[in-house]
Amino acid sequence: MDWGQQAAEQLEFHWNTHLRPKLEGLSDEEYLWEPAPGAWSVRRREEARTPLAVGGGEWVMDWAVPEPSPAPVTTIAWRLGHVLVGLFGMRNAAHFGGPPIGYQTVIWPTSATEMLERIDDGYRRWVEGVSSLSGEDWPRPVGPAEGLFADAPYAALVLHINREVIHHGAEVLLLRDLYRSRT
Repeated sequence: MDWGQQAAEQLEFHWNTHLRPKLEGLSDEEYLWEPAPGAWSVRRREEARTPLAVGGGEWVMDWAVPEPSPAPVTTIAWRLGHVLVGLFGMRNAAHFGGPPIGYQTVIWPTSATEMLERIDDGYRRWVEGVSSLSGEDWPRPVGPAEGLFADAPYAALVLHINREVIHHGAEVLLLRDLYRSRT
């Protein structure tokens, strides 16, 4: 069994069949639409709603540690930002030769088009990297670059990222449905 191919195909199927086609036509207004009062988003630094807003440029992402309970509703920009940095970006940098990226230093995309282009690049690098893992790599510990996953096998990390992309992608699509049906 080629586990790399199986894991890559799981994400590719969801990405190509469900998620990415339904992100076509995402407008900047929709990207930054706040579906509830107090929503977290990506916004200009001077408009940040949290003292720990993160980003390396004029735009930042609302952020808090620990996260409030209940967590605030987040915008499409916020959710896609998490996919860009926390799921694809940091993992590609740690494991598959991607450029360094982090929540504190990222220059946030301010348009839906730019965000989707950058996520597409991260997705491609991730799938290529996962597909390149050998049978010996899957049970091997991920290592210190992964914090909580340091002692976990690559299989656990890859399945976690697949699950997170599917989860957050579904949230984004729900927000698109809500945006279209608002009164």
